[in-house]
Amino acid sequence: MPSTYGCRSFAAFNACTAPTTRFEKHSVMVNRNLIRGLDVNEDDFEHELNAALEGTSPEEIDWGGEEISVNQIVEGRVLRTEGDYVLVDVGYKSEGMIFRNEWEDHEPPPQPGQKIKVLIEDVEDVFGQLDDSRGMIALSKRKAEKIEAWMKVMETVHENDVVTGVVTRKIKGGLLVDIGVNVFLPASQVDIRRPSDIGDYIGRTIQCIVLKIDEARRNIVVSRRALIEAERAEKKAQLLSQLEIGQRRKGVVKNIAEFGAFVDLGGIDGLLHITDMSWGRISHPTEMVAIDQEIEVQILHIDYEKEKIALGLKQKSASPWENVEEKYPVGCRIRGTVVNVMSYGAFVKLEEGIEGLVHISEMSWTKRISHPSELVQIDDEIEVVVLGINKEKQEISLGMKQTQENPWDQVAAKYPPGSVVEGTVRNLTNYGAFIEIEEGIDGLLHVSDMSWTRKISHPNEMVEKGHRIQCRVLSVDQDRRRIALGLKQLAEDPWAHDIPGKYEPGQIVRGKVTKITNFGVFVGLENGLEGLLHISELADHKVDNPEDIVKVGEEIEVKILRVDSDERKIGLSRKRVEWAEEAEAVAAEKEAAPAAHVPPAELRGGVGRASGPLIQPMRPSGEESGE
Repeated sequence: MPSTYGCRSFAAFNACTAPTTRFEKHSVMVNRNLIRGLDVNEDDFEHELNAALEGTSPEEIDWGGEEISVNQIVEGRVLRTEGDYVLVDVGYKSEGMIFRNEWEDHEPPPQPGQKIKVLIEDVEDVFGQLDDSRGMIALSKRKAEKIEAWMKVMETVHENDVVTGVVTRKIKGGLLVDIGVNVFLPASQVDIRRPSDIGDYIGRTIQCIVLKIDEARRNIVVSRRALIEAERAEKKAQLLSQLEIGQRRKGVVKNIAEFGAFVDLGGIDGLLHITDMSWGRISHPTEMVAIDQEIEVQILHIDYEKEKIALGLKQKSASPWENVEEKYPVGCRIRGTVVNVMSYGAFVKLEEGIEGLVHISEMSWTKRISHPSELVQIDDEIEVVVLGINKEKQEISLGMKQTQENPWDQVAAKYPPGSVVEGTVRNLTNYGAFIEIEEGIDGLLHVSDMSWTRKISHPNEMVEKGHRIQCRVLSVDQDRRRIALGLKQLAEDPWAHDIPGKYEPGQIVRGKVTKITNFGVFVGLENGLEGLLHISELADHKVDNPEDIVKVGEEIEVKILRVDSDERKIGLSRKRVEWAEEAEAVAAEKEAAPAAHVPPAELRGGVGRASGPLIQPMRPSGEESGE
């Protein structure tokens, strides 16, 4: 149809009569301002338009092809590249524009004529802009690809489906996995046991089960752990039906703890306890196994109800304890290596898997050991004697001292009763003093064997710790390892001759009060010899309290009433000192009746520690008297 306005007018006509609201079809509204700008009469333009349409309604004309709207995916054709933009024809009046960086580095660059799918992001409204002859459409190739990928996934993937993808990156709380679109794998769902660093999975191809699909938010959550657990549950049921005690199976070490290692048998984990790893001693399971190591183990026990399996490694070889009695008979001497030292003894390895205990009491005949480390250290090679074997408990008792001669075997011959020995006061007790005759050989000096005449309340009244003294051997009990010593036996018993010859009844002597009791007073006569002045013999009148008559340390005159060598007692009287012979005779008749009982233990008396030990320590030869 000819036009009086030429091509320019017709082009302007097409532009101005295009839909005015983002290419949506509606009644054509003529832009009067644009017409005026084209220098034509409005009435003439309408007449010309009607003539050109030849009676066809404007609403029936397809002005821009198919409908176009924001967020629509359409196919376009690459026209050219201008700077950072790629221009694309999507079949409409205006060209579309895509940023050049939407093509990845590994993709071939866009070529003119290439067809691509794009997403319409925005349409620029140019109507009413007199100076702009072209509007641009904002497009996105990348978003179109993602949307199409998402739609494809939504068509094929459902909850509980198993999907395969590549871990692309680590984000807060988990990982992103590309299964065509990025899906979320929470950190807690990566594995059955959460790895130390989930970032190690980046780049790995993994399988997961779809837990949840949120179409509105375009979000898919997957779990690798759930898939593994499901597979393991199926394998576990199958495996449990196949396992038997004593059976050998290959497995992979999955985890190591202080007490042992967990081994995956192919669907179920078994515990390989540290005590079942080796017949020998190991400090930590890592000495025997490592993570991801494949090992062969033996089934020791199966708990079908709790689905627990006990495994063994050492049981694959014969126990070294099977013929232990034949290899190490009681009494044999062998050499071993100290592998552990405890407060109660030392463990000695005889061979791999067999250890024996040397108790602290079996380490030395004579040395007093506070801790086994005083004699042995770890890795020391020592000689021991087998003392006993308990095969059931897998225990061997060993002795070190049995490799040497027992000095007690020679004690009776070396220190016969009656011989005089010299030793050091090693320890004091309430009942006596222990005298070390030689290293490890002690004798007991009882308090009753310290003095013939003196009552000893405590050994420190006679001896002091660390002093050297001489004693006489009284007896030797080799089986019980006891030696009885005496100090008083170094001198003759004065009660045999000296005391009865020196003190006679009726004799008046002087002495010093050493002790006062409720039944009388002890009076020291000489060299620790004491006599008892009974309370009835203190005065002519009745005495209720002896301290009213005499005081400790007071020197008094007393008369000897009796001397009993068998009981080692001397009876004294103070009130009879001035008596005449007639009075004595009368008193003697009265005393014909049984004498009042006096506790024999109290008649011995004592002079206390005021002047120090009665027996002075021996001085080593060459020691000066002033030291």
